[in-house]
Amino acid sequence: MTEKSLLNLDVKILRLNENTIIQSFDCEDKDLNDFLLNDSKNYLNSRLSVTYLLQSKEETVAYFSLSNDSLIKDDEETATWNKINRAIPNPKRRKAYPAVKIGRLAVAKKYAGMGFGKLIIMAVREMYVNEQQRSGCRFVTVDAYRNALPFYEKNDFRFLTTKDANDDTRIMYFDLMLTVND
Repeated sequence: MTEKSLLNLDVKILRLNENTIIQSFDCEDKDLNDFLLNDSKNYLNSRLSVTYLLQSKEETVAYFSLSNDSLIKDDEETATWNKINRAIPNPKRRKAYPAVKIGRLAVAKKYAGMGFGKLIIMAVREMYVNEQQRSGCRFVTVDAYRNALPFYEKNDFRFLTTKDANDDTRIMYFDLMLTVND
């Protein structure tokens, strides 16, 4: 399928609830598949995260889960924190800033490379920039798998720390004010 066919697919973003029937899904990552099929409703019921599905009539194309988070100052990472603080007016600067975490983001193998990941990032930005805010949120964070780092970098996420440079996941962030000013 090409990116053009993305426009022809009838895909809706649905907020998962207890009664949602999760259609077939396989992104070829056991942990991400398992979360959607076995844990997403438990996380919802425990108020740990909310999962959204991109569904066609036949299947789940992609999904993402959101939870609250914060960027907390790390005294050893002053260069990064200085960059973050420069974007905040002096009287409003803090040692922590409110954020939303993309806890899980997965696209079914069949739809990989078609732009659904980017669509999800844009939807999350839209949720926290243009829709009525229910609480303050300045940043989007993610613990990105190593193989997903280029995707997040391409979508303007930055590394929060260098301490995790050799880890399987890296903490990344996006400043929602960049979207407002676009």
